[in-house]
Amino acid sequence: MGLWALLDAMWEMPAEKRIFGAVLLFSWTVYLWETFLAQRQRRVYKTTTHVPLELGQIMDSETFEKSRLYQLDKSTFSFWSGLYSEVEGTLILLFGGIPYLWRLSGRFCGYAGFGPEYEISQSLVFLLLATLFSALTGLPWSLYNTFVIEEKHGFNQQTLGFFMKDAIKKFVVTQCILLPVSSLLLYIIKIGGDYFFIYAWLFTLVVSLVLVTIYADYIAPLFDKFTPLPEGKLKQEIEVMAKSIDFPLTKVYVVEGSKRSSHSNAYFYGFFKNKRIVLFDTLLEEYSVLNKDIQEESGMEPRNDGEGDSEEIKAKVKNKKQGCKNEEVLAVLGHELGHWKLGHTVKNIIISQMNSFLCFFLFAVLIGRKELFVAFGFNDSQPTLIGLLIIFQFIFSPYNEVLSFCLTVLSRRFEFQADAFAKKLGKAKDLYSALIKLNKDNLGFPVSDWLFSMWHYSHPPLLERLQALKNSKQD
Repeated sequence: MGLWALLDAMWEMPAEKRIFGAVLLFSWTVYLWETFLAQRQRRVYKTTTHVPLELGQIMDSETFEKSRLYQLDKSTFSFWSGLYSEVEGTLILLFGGIPYLWRLSGRFCGYAGFGPEYEISQSLVFLLLATLFSALTGLPWSLYNTFVIEEKHGFNQQTLGFFMKDAIKKFVVTQCILLPVSSLLLYIIKIGGDYFFIYAWLFTLVVSLVLVTIYADYIAPLFDKFTPLPEGKLKQEIEVMAKSIDFPLTKVYVVEGSKRSSHSNAYFYGFFKNKRIVLFDTLLEEYSVLNKDIQEESGMEPRNDGEGDSEEIKAKVKNKKQGCKNEEVLAVLGHELGHWKLGHTVKNIIISQMNSFLCFFLFAVLIGRKELFVAFGFNDSQPTLIGLLIIFQFIFSPYNEVLSFCLTVLSRRFEFQADAFAKKLGKAKDLYSALIKLNKDNLGFPVSDWLFSMWHYSHPPLLERLQALKNSKQD
């Protein structure tokens, strides 16, 4: 049966069956599209075995091969985990997993003396069971990714005990946020009347702003150690740069990301006149745990000229993930602060909230349609939480895919603009070298299929960013 024949046959079905069939069809269409793109990129990993001429000046053959093999392993893992996820989701829909879990939640509530009229209580039990199921089924994949792939390529810094403790802590913290917020949202929808979608949107707006405000001060420290950046030249230069563009910096932190992974990162957070900058220790050359390991193995501080070091130590020093020098860290921060100065953060918040309002408005239009609930096995009830799940996750799927692509295109544009801002600060040369170092440290593969890149890359490919900086990197 061809696609058009299948669509024609679906159109003759009752509305609820058409809805269910369309959801499954679209889900597999997206999966096959993503698989097609991934296979195009995988072909690039397999066939590009030598450093292209245009990369000869920025990447050695050994690093190129390491990054190629790393990305190949990640690609294989993504294929199997993606296939599992799609099959699991399909089976849950086909065999009525959602209504079964709802009924199971109702039984648990019944044991505690709460009848069907306590819909919000049943909804919270449903959320708890659903997230527990998701955590348990995802655990083997997460373990394999961390202790096989990341370990094999030198990124994993965790022990199994640390990993499990971290996973349990994340689950508990997630429930402590998810369950109260969900109960209040459901209550607002229940009592909000005809304009409940406005109140629900305002509530989610407030929650998101509060979470962004408290995350780095109260939530992130539950998982990682944050320490103020010590007084010194780097901190002084960061403060000078922030002041030069009127960035209201209050604190600079270093987060101990190295106990989890050797990947690098930096970000800022906070609202109004209370901004903080967070640097991962793996980003800073002088904080790098790997650099310290080299020093300890050599039994001395490495000399600038390299004389007196053994050949083994020289090789490690040459190939270690160095992090960035202070000038390069400043260039990276110049890029990040460019996002703030150019209003990218505010624009993203506005887009997110406009999208949220639109979704709640459409939810208000669709929530009364019984066929949506019948399509997913809810013949006798229309729980609000289930309506949110069906409409936001399944019915809005085509819209979400289009929006995601548009945001990816916008993000790439913002990245070029932030690079240009760092260039105006006189950081072009240092940002150029920092991008090369970070690509090497994270084993990023600098060659990409154009279609895969266009659909997936929220950041422009390395060569495109370097080319934009190249003309004035000596400025």
